[in-house]
Amino acid sequence: MLTKILSRNSCAKCRLCCVFDRYDLWETPSIENELREYIKSNIGDDIEYTPKGDMWLFKMKESKEDGLYRCPMLNDTGCILGEKKPFECAIWPYRIMEVEGKRAISIAPICDSVNALPLATLLSFAKEIAPKIFAYADLHPDIIKPYDGTYPVLLFESDFKIEN
Repeated sequence: MLTKILSRNSCAKCRLCCVFDRYDLWETPSIENELREYIKSNIGDDIEYTPKGDMWLFKMKESKEDGLYRCPMLNDTGCILGEKKPFECAIWPYRIMEVEGKRAISIAPICDSVNALPLATLLSFAKEIAPKIFAYADLHPDIIKPYDGTYPVLLFESDFKIEN
């Protein structure tokens, strides 16, 4: 979904969004039941999950080497799910967050490839994908993260609807 602003190669090389420390495990993507079943049938049924509302989270295990938690779908070349990756992964570093009771699209400040882009480009693309993000959040409100003050807010849903 983000190939207009990010190359698949830069994402596959970086993989920062697929590795968590214990402080950012809240970033773990929510997974629809259909995707969970696909993973169980096609990748392996040894992956553990934790329920989150009507969705699931991977139960990530801490690495003994570095204390980090890696997504079980991550391998040396990137995500093994390809186009089937969870919605939150498909839109990352964009995030839908709740800010003072309002839904907003924000952007993760840790993606170097995105940080290199002009803010106007990031905002324009956010407006382009906003209908899809808000519609998905309507169906799956569990993807809405609580606001983290380090994430710059690009647009609020109410502002977006006024503009369109």
